[in-house]
Amino acid sequence: MKGLFKHKTRTPSEIVRQTRDLIALSESDYSEITDSKNSKRLGIRGELCRNIRDLKSILYGNSEAEPVAESCLLLTQEFFREDTLRPLIKSLPKLDLEARKDATQIVANLQKQQVESRLVASEYLESNLDVIDSLVEGIDKDHELALHYTGMLKECVRHQVVAKYILESENLEKFFDFVQLPYFDVATDASRIFRELLTRHKSTVAEYLSKNYEWFFAEYNTRLLEKGSYFTKRQASKLLGDVLMDRSNSGVMIKYASSLDNLRIMMNLLREPTKNIQLEAFHVFKLFVANERKPEDIVAILVANRNKILRLFADLKPEKEDEGFEADKILVVNEIASLSLMDLKVADS
Repeated sequence: MKGLFKHKTRTPSEIVRQTRDLIALSESDYSEITDSKNSKRLGIRGELCRNIRDLKSILYGNSEAEPVAESCLLLTQEFFREDTLRPLIKSLPKLDLEARKDATQIVANLQKQQVESRLVASEYLESNLDVIDSLVEGIDKDHELALHYTGMLKECVRHQVVAKYILESENLEKFFDFVQLPYFDVATDASRIFRELLTRHKSTVAEYLSKNYEWFFAEYNTRLLEKGSYFTKRQASKLLGDVLMDRSNSGVMIKYASSLDNLRIMMNLLREPTKNIQLEAFHVFKLFVANERKPEDIVAILVANRNKILRLFADLKPEKEDEGFEADKILVVNEIASLSLMDLKVADS
């Protein structure tokens, strides 16, 4: 016990081991809390917070020195050798604010550390995916803690194995709620994680969307594009455009742009009073117009609403001059202007 509190020069491995021991001690069940036992527990937690600060200094350096590669290597090896990540995350509620911030930065940094050219964090998480469940569940528990959990999860989803797990588990559905939480900072972080899940690992995303097209876009359209707030609609419209225009999702894009219900949603977004949402919706709407094999119901809607659409586009432009946007708008306007009932007859034949 005394060895835990000696302030001597310690190796990174020793600091990790002592941190793990202190976490275990801080979790001890004191059935009868006395003043002396409470003081002892507070002392343990104080030492734990100092150790966490020391771990962060090794990984990030400080005002006096840059991080040392060998020290980072030793810390990383010990951290994952004896499973320190799980108890560190579990200890978050009992840490003070600064220690929580430090712990969040430690977990984030460890996702990038390599041992013999291997991302050991990715290997660890592949065998311990329940840790990801804990982070996702933590976002729901407490606003003060949620930002720390999202901060950790933002780095973890950079690993393909983690992104694939979240996409294919019940955790994904929770993000439709997380991106709309009333706490702006947490909702912003959740939106970044959601974007990472749907854009970073292209082959994984393409496979997931192909297999889960109906469920995913039904939820996406209803909960984010139709019922969402201004912030939600804007972010969701932009993300949708980025996902559909990625080459790896070409099959999903054609399917989405062949749906009359999807077109109606985009046309409603084009009528939103805020220009930012209109601009993001335009980038998805143009996919319906550019589709060389438009279904007849889509041609009919475009023809029936042609004058309204062309009037709307006459005034639609970003605040800053954008030659790419103007070129796209000209192509869309010309295509809509050229449509006629003859296109319906061609589609029927």
